[in-house]
Amino acid sequence: MVMPQNLLEKSLERVVNIHLKDGREITGKLTGYDEYMNMVLESAEEDRNGEKRRLGTLILRGNNVVSITPI
Repeated sequence: MVMPQNLLEKSLERVVNIHLKDGREITGKLTGYDEYMNMVLESAEEDRNGEKRRLGTLILRGNNVVSITPI
């Protein structure tokens, strides 16, 4: 099993796909995180029901994240 903190460290400065509790998918470059798994993404895009939207720089709260996948 991969521990979340280890995955975040290995994924720094890489593009990740994040699934949120409300069903949205966010894709962007992971540029930072903290011990609570709050994350900073640059060039973020949201995919909701097949519709994409550019978000730019985004701060995600860790308690909303379901899964993280490096791309």
